[in-house]
Amino acid sequence: MTGLLLVLLFLTGGSMRADVLGQVLVRAGAWAVLIACVLSQDRDTFAEPRPVFWLALAALFIVVVQMVPLPPVIWQALPGRAVLAQAVEGAAAPYRALAIVPGAAINAASSLVVPFAVLFGMGGVRAHERRWIFDLILGLIVASMLIGLVQFSGVDLRNPLLNGDERQVSGLFANRNHFALFMAMGCVMAPVWAFPPNHQSGWRLPVLLGLFALFLLMILATGSRAGLVLGGVGLVLGGLLVWPRVRRQLNHYPRWVLPIGGVLLMAGFVAISVAAGRAASIDRLFAMDQAQDMRTRALPTVLGMIRTYFPVGSGFGGFDPIFRIHEPFGLLKTTYFNHAHNDFLEVVLDGGLPAALLLAAALTWWGYASLRALRSTPASSDGVPPLLGSALLLLLFIASLFDYPARTPMMMAMTIIAAIWLAQPRNERA
Repeated sequence: MTGLLLVLLFLTGGSMRADVLGQVLVRAGAWAVLIACVLSQDRDTFAEPRPVFWLALAALFIVVVQMVPLPPVIWQALPGRAVLAQAVEGAAAPYRALAIVPGAAINAASSLVVPFAVLFGMGGVRAHERRWIFDLILGLIVASMLIGLVQFSGVDLRNPLLNGDERQVSGLFANRNHFALFMAMGCVMAPVWAFPPNHQSGWRLPVLLGLFALFLLMILATGSRAGLVLGGVGLVLGGLLVWPRVRRQLNHYPRWVLPIGGVLLMAGFVAISVAAGRAASIDRLFAMDQAQDMRTRALPTVLGMIRTYFPVGSGFGGFDPIFRIHEPFGLLKTTYFNHAHNDFLEVVLDGGLPAALLLAAALTWWGYASLRALRSTPASSDGVPPLLGSALLLLLFIASLFDYPARTPMMMAMTIIAAIWLAQPRNERA
């Protein structure tokens, strides 16, 4: 079931907007998997691994609390509600939810069925099947890369279930930054596949070099400036994960052969892409004007909004209409600013102090679990090193500094799976 859900999310879960057709299929499939898991699995599998389960449950609780109607006296006393309270002056004030846009909060709560379905689905995966999940995810990344190649050739291959721009190379994602992140994840996972524990790489090594080149080519073609950073970090993390295995298998070669050869190969593909005028990411990097970049210009307004609504927050999912209340005339334009493009700031804006504490707890757990994984065995029983989960989460954290990847269903699933790989069930650690 987990494999089928991942395929469904790959095909239909590349957008975070609530009004796209793909969301209907995503949430229907997620509910079906979640109900099937509850009815068929043992209770002990529901909360394994426990840290991931409790963090996800706390996130759901914070969103649900925001939908509880509050008495007028309490609601009007909340920070940032004075402007809205003027709308009912002279009339009987109604009960209102803490979330300023209740419909958006309901949608945010509904979207969390995806991580819970993946979490419970992974709990039902047997030990000998866990490697299949790794192989399936890497296969989906490669399939996404191939779709990107078709788009790169000039064919209009948009996903009809999602919103998107036919001019962008974005695979089955609506956002090119999310597609670039997916490719960067491939850069981390491919070396783990190419150098399995206790086996020679053999034919997988040349395939790995080819995958590296294609992943990098796709990142360059997306036009994603953040993708350049993510791709570079992904290559480094992927190499570090398998470096001990690489040294053992290539010990009859000089140590400099593989790193220097890999760098020269990647540099060659980048040079060819730039010379052919197809490196849109690099072109956008040099053409960027920080003064005109909307993310930079809107940052003071976003920080001011956080101060206005802290410590209770403005409500999850309502950034767009709330930003319009505070948007200065200097930022007005024909398109709208849909998110803060820094999910750490937007989470604090939406959820206030409780969300900030939960975010801090999640980052603290990630750091602790990563240090524990550094001191433990290099791989679990399924051959997936726990540090792979840590590396994938690090890429998500970096991407969230510039965008909002974890709000898309496919990246929600990747977040949960990476956290499960990092945590490892207790019976494996024992």
